[in-house]
Amino acid sequence: MVFDQPRSEQKRAEAAEACVVDLKLKLPIALDEMSNIVDTAYAALPERLYLIDPEGFIRFRSDPGPWGFNIDAWEKAIDDEIKRIS
Repeated sequence: MVFDQPRSEQKRAEAAEACVVDLKLKLPIALDEMSNIVDTAYAALPERLYLIDPEGFIRFRSDPGPWGFNIDAWEKAIDDEIKRIS
């Protein structure tokens, strides 16, 4: 899928929904504001993997990627969080 840069929250939401449906994602998805305030706050440049709990606390943050990605550690953090909140 290729989308033009969305110029409204509605267009951004439509693109996100299309990705969720097409990729069959089952995880909750958060949609940033048009100002990208969340992206800026987490300073995910270069890319990082995050796990944010239901209360909004960061439970895992990878080193800068892609070279700092540790998928095994990220998956373990997800499993640990699921156990913690269950």
